[in-house]
Amino acid sequence: MSYTASSNRYEQMEYRRCGNSGLMLPAVSLGLWHNFGDIDSMDKARDILRTAFDHGITHFDLANNYGPPPGSAEKNFGQLFKADFLPYRDELIISTKAGWKMWEGPYGDWGSRKYLVASLDQSLKRMGLDYVDIYYHHRPDPHTPLEETMSTLDLIVRQGKALYVGISSYQPAEAAKAIAILRELGTPCLIHQPKYSMFERWVENGLLDVLEREGVGCIPFSPLAQGMLTNKYLKGVPTDSRAASHRGNGAMEEDQVTPEKLDKVKRLNVLAEQRGQSLAQMALAWVLKDPRITSVLIGASKPEQVTDSLQCIKNYQFSSEELALIEGILR
Repeated sequence: MSYTASSNRYEQMEYRRCGNSGLMLPAVSLGLWHNFGDIDSMDKARDILRTAFDHGITHFDLANNYGPPPGSAEKNFGQLFKADFLPYRDELIISTKAGWKMWEGPYGDWGSRKYLVASLDQSLKRMGLDYVDIYYHHRPDPHTPLEETMSTLDLIVRQGKALYVGISSYQPAEAAKAIAILRELGTPCLIHQPKYSMFERWVENGLLDVLEREGVGCIPFSPLAQGMLTNKYLKGVPTDSRAASHRGNGAMEEDQVTPEKLDKVKRLNVLAEQRGQSLAQMALAWVLKDPRITSVLIGASKPEQVTDSLQCIKNYQFSSEELALIEGILR
């Protein structure tokens, strides 16, 4: 059945400027890390993408290794893009990344020019795109000079294969150096994608300050601590959870779900209910409360999770008492 996007899709979303750039991103973006691989349902994937775009989510975030198997999320997205979203290409921000192991041998990992250029060519082919809107280096490479990695991102923009570039999982000092190199080359760093949630706070130790000072956007991944900050774990580890399924690909392991953490989840849930939010909505709102955050990345295994998550936009203001309560629980 052919797809026509909702005519009021832009009325229900808030858009935020990405650092000092001209680009606006939706406050909530859709990540395709899980649920778009070959082991997943294409029909469900289609429903998730359509629901997201119908509600003003214009940004779809991928990486070369998303699946499983690696590459399958891009391939499946490419099929759905061609069938449904081709007429809307100029309304979409599509990103991908390279930096983790993608193929055998010395040229399929890390941050060399050889790997980054080859990987993006493969990604574009899988997705059926002429260019991506944002291309990220997925993680720092201790073996390759940062100048080589950053000059490759600059080259890729000059070749027209990406409009903007970003970095992911770089620590504050590394990020500052990468941002400086890119600025000198004439291709500013648009955005940084770090792991950030109530349970993962490292970005507060300098990274957000660097991004604010340098005019770079921030789009956290795993804001729900891979499902921990949802109602799913209120009664322990459910059989259908990521922790129980051991899917790999960086997914959460069962031993990360400690009694102490479950106690924090229950106490946070009480506060969320007092705010008229689900735990997931409050956890997303808590990340979005910081003006230095451009957008927050959600994953979804069904369309209802997309619409449920979007409710976070309605209230991301926290009183000082609420923030103090949250800090007390997290300590």
